[in-house]
Amino acid sequence: MRSKPEILHRSIVAESRLFRVESVELRFSNGVERTYERLAPRGNGAVMLVALLDDDTVALIREYAGGIDDYCLTLPKGAIDMGESLADAANRELQEEVGFAARELTLLKKLTLSPGYMSAGLQLVVARDLYPSKLDGDEPEPLEVVPWKLSELPQLYAREDFHEGRAVAALSLVQLWLAGEFEGTRLL
Repeated sequence: MRSKPEILHRSIVAESRLFRVESVELRFSNGVERTYERLAPRGNGAVMLVALLDDDTVALIREYAGGIDDYCLTLPKGAIDMGESLADAANRELQEEVGFAARELTLLKKLTLSPGYMSAGLQLVVARDLYPSKLDGDEPEPLEVVPWKLSELPQLYAREDFHEGRAVAALSLVQLWLAGEFEGTRLL
């Protein structure tokens, strides 16, 4: 296995309310030097939830996605607040976006989005044994909760409004987990 490149210098080259762009000068083990730009790490990470209403039904949400300027079906997700545990963040986001809390939470895997340009990722958590509980969230409008059968995933994958790669990966991993072919770590 190769050793990681040596970091020669880092600097912030742009910043907005949401993003910081960092320039990173690197020297690779073969002596080649390159400058990479990436979104600089911020915050405490994020969580994405597969909320199982039963062993064949997942709670999707329909929300506005600013990056594509359209509404899409996806899984509930959100930032982990400062000082908040993963389990607390998962249950809070579940209550804000779906209107349920969970008695059972299982961490399946950390997923990254675009590791060539950002370090951010999210923790994929399965929520089971749900009960009604609603918290006010930070969304500008109420989210629509859309129950979907896992046995009908091919129809979901074919929809034009379901396209977030992390959600596709999450549902695939949950199917393996439910079949006993993938392990997770119990949080609650």
